[in-house]
Amino acid sequence: MRIRGAVLRAIGAERPFAQSRPLDLVELELDPPGPGELLVRIEAAGLCHSDLSVVDGARPRPVPMLLGHEAAGIVEAVGDGVDDVVAGQRVVTTFLPRCGECAACATDGRLPCERGSASNGAGELLGGGRRLHEGAAGVHHHLGVSAFATHAVVDRRSVVPVGDDVPPQVAAVLGCAMLTGGGAVINAGRPAEGDDIVIVGLGGVGMAALLAAVSLGVGRVIGVDAVPAKLDRARELGAHVALSPDEAIEQGLRAPVVVEAAGHPKAFETALALTAPGGTTVTVGLPHPDARSSVSPLTLTAEARTVIGSYLGSAVPSRDIPRYEQLWREGRLPVEELVTSEIALDDLNEALDTLADGRAIRQVVRF
Repeated sequence: MRIRGAVLRAIGAERPFAQSRPLDLVELELDPPGPGELLVRIEAAGLCHSDLSVVDGARPRPVPMLLGHEAAGIVEAVGDGVDDVVAGQRVVTTFLPRCGECAACATDGRLPCERGSASNGAGELLGGGRRLHEGAAGVHHHLGVSAFATHAVVDRRSVVPVGDDVPPQVAAVLGCAMLTGGGAVINAGRPAEGDDIVIVGLGGVGMAALLAAVSLGVGRVIGVDAVPAKLDRARELGAHVALSPDEAIEQGLRAPVVVEAAGHPKAFETALALTAPGGTTVTVGLPHPDARSSVSPLTLTAEARTVIGSYLGSAVPSRDIPRYEQLWREGRLPVEELVTSEIALDDLNEALDTLADGRAIRQVVRF
């Protein structure tokens, strides 16, 4: 079938993206779903730093590639062997499918699926190969999804069904921002009753982590960011305290659980400085591969610190997305508050500038 989507033809475009226009809005051919796959009509797709990092070259991927990975849509057709999802159901996409068979999949979310990581790196679906074509040339999939398009063919293991009562823009954000940020707090940080939780970096993932921390109600939730508007928004979303990095350090703030969600070496150093003796620093941001931070091993040893990485929020999507869905339904997780604006597919290049400038939490493409 013919679809319309946003294709990245070369990485490393120069700013402003509104002028360089790295995303090309074109018509493509999409194969029907194969065995174990689904055809999904995309309803909403969030613009995330993981998309920006491919555009600017921080996360090199094979091109041409149809971007987008955080999405929700309606199943329109199922391939052979799919018997637990039917046409008409709303599903949430996840950017790291789990094969359920490798050693990493047996770690309860702690390690990313080996097969899923390999297929993502190759720009293919989990079952192998590509379903996107532009003329005679193939087009790569982004993280097994390629959601910046009217339709997508995905592996069944790349989606989680949700209820019809979950609006598309809420459902979309559950699959990346909420799964990653919420999991960094709940699955990796594991705060105990009375524990304060600090979130360093209040972008989409950081604000999602803040919402999850507030929903737990274990102790104070403290937001840290260099952008004053984000501190104001953190307070509106339930943060007990919101400070700049310098203010937090000058005040001697220390907490047993600190989540770094900025993906910047300086933010990681700030998170370490704000972690109390015996505490846990969770790093969930994705910095440039060449980025380096300065760490004192003596501090880690003498203060019995734990530093843990959390990819995709150390999540098992089929377990965690229904958990967040129910918290949203109960009014304890206002995920819709993460959506800064709804945009059209044609607005994506301009939206990349907004994201890069730190002027948005989540911009969501609506179809």
